Amino acid sequence: MITVSRSRRAVIKKTAAEIRARCLHSGRGVEQTAAAICAELPEVRSLEAWRLALGWPRSRTVERVGALYQSRGLLPPGLSESMLCRWEHRPYERPSQEYVEALCSVYQAPPASLGLDRAAERDRADGDQGSGYSAFGPEAFVLPARESMVTMTTSAGLPAVRDSLHLALLADPAGSTAVVDLTEAAVEHYALGYSKHPPHILFTEVHGARTLLMHALTNGTAVPAPIEAELRRGIGWLSALLGNLAFHLGDATGARAHLATAVTYGDRVGDARLAAWGWSAQAMVARAAGEHIVALTHAERAAACAPSGLPRAQAHAWARLPSLAELGREREADAAVAMATRELESDARGWAPGRFGYDAAEHALHEAEAHRALRRTERAMACAEQSLNAATPGTPGWAAASLLMAQAEAATAPSDAAQRADQVLTRIPAARLRSTSRARLTQLASTLAGVDAAGVTDLRERVRAMPPSIDAHGGAASA
Repeated sequence: MITVSRSRRAVIKKTAAEIRARCLHSGRGVEQTAAAICAELPEVRSLEAWRLALGWPRSRTVERVGALYQSRGLLPPGLSESMLCRWEHRPYERPSQEYVEALCSVYQAPPASLGLDRAAERDRADGDQGSGYSAFGPEAFVLPARESMVTMTTSAGLPAVRDSLHLALLADPAGSTAVVDLTEAAVEHYALGYSKHPPHILFTEVHGARTLLMHALTNGTAVPAPIEAELRRGIGWLSALLGNLAFHLGDATGARAHLATAVTYGDRVGDARLAAWGWSAQAMVARAAGEHIVALTHAERAAACAPSGLPRAQAHAWARLPSLAELGREREADAAVAMATRELESDARGWAPGRFGYDAAEHALHEAEAHRALRRTERAMACAEQSLNAATPGTPGWAAASLLMAQAEAATAPSDAAQRADQVLTRIPAARLRSTSRARLTQLASTLAGVDAAGVTDLRERVRAMPPSIDAHGGAASA
C-alpha cells in the first residue's frame, strides 16, 4: 500500500495552515481556501481540505457531529477520528448517507464541495484515480440513499402489541377475523422491529404471543376452519422469528426446533413462503456450525419451494450462495448470484424491509461473504462496502458489514481491521451483538493473533472480555 510518510504529513499540515492564513488575510472564504489547499497539496482530497480550511483537527469534527445529534434529541453517533481519517484518505471508503448529511451540516457545505456527491463517486468508479494517502482499494459501488426512514417503535410497544392480542382473544376465545388481523399485525411489528431490540427481550415477547395463539387452538372451544388455518399460519411465522432469535442468541439447538416448527406449519397451511424461509434459516444455522453439506440440503429445499421473486432470490442468495462458496463450488455460487438477481429484477415490488424481507444491504453482505470464502478479497471488500453504505449505522447489518470488511482487510491492513472491529464493540452493547457478529469478532481476533500492529492487542482483550449472550445460569447480557 502506498502511504505518505509521517514527515510529509507534517509538511502537509503546516502548509495547509499557511494557505489558510494567507486566504484569511486576503478575505477568501472557506470554499476558496479548500480549493487552494487542493491545488497546492495534490495528496489532499476535498473532504480533508475543507476541514483544514476551517482550521479544525479531526477531534473538532467529531465533537461537532456529536453536538449536532444531541441538538436533535439523539444520542451521539459512533463517529471516531480514525473513521474520518479513512474517509478523507481512501477514495474507496465513503461515509453512509446519514454521516454525509451530518458532515455537510457541520462544515456548512454541499456534498459536491466535500467530494461526497454521487457524481464524484461515479467519477472515481470510472477511473479517476487522483492521489491520496493510500493506494486505491477495490472499486466501491455506492448504493442510492434510502428514500424513507425505517419504521419507528419503542420497547414499550412490544408488550403493548402482545396485550392487544390477549385482549382480542379474551373477547373471542375461539378466534375471529379481528384476532387474525391482530396476529398478522403482531408478526409484522416484530419483524420490522427485529433489529431495534436486544434479542432476548424480543424473544420473550414473541414467545408470549405464540403462547396466546396456542391456547386459543387448544382450549377446547371449536374454532372455525378458516380461522384455525390463519392462527396456525401465525404460529408458524412466530416460530420462524423465535428460531432466528434463538440463533442470534447462540442457541443452535433451540433455533433448529423453532425453525422445524415453522416449516411444519408452513407445509400444514400451504404457505410456501413460510416453509422456504424456514428452510433458508435452517441452512444458516447449519452453516454457522460448519455443516455445509447439511446447509446446502436445506437451502436446496428452500429454493425448490420458494415462490418466485424476492422469496426465491432470498433462498438463492441467503441460503444457497454462502454454502456453495464455502464448499469451493465457484461456478455454482456465481450461478446462484445470477439467479437471485434475475428473481429480484422480476419482482415488481423490489426490496422489502424487516426480518422476513430482503434489502440491498443484506444482498450485498451475502455476496461479500461468498467472495471472501472464494478468496476474492477485493470483490469481497467492494460488496461489503456496498452493504455498509446501505446499512443504518449502529444496526446489526452495519456491524456485520463492518466486521466482514475487517476480516477481508486483516491480512493487508491489520491496524485498520482492528480499528473497525473496535468501533463495532464501542458502538453496540454486548446485549445487542448477534451470535454472527460475535463469531466474526472471535475469528478476527484469532486471525490477528501474533500480529504486531496498532490496536490489535486491545481488540483481542476486548473480544476476550465480552460477556456471553446468555450465561451459564440463563441470564442475558445487560443492555
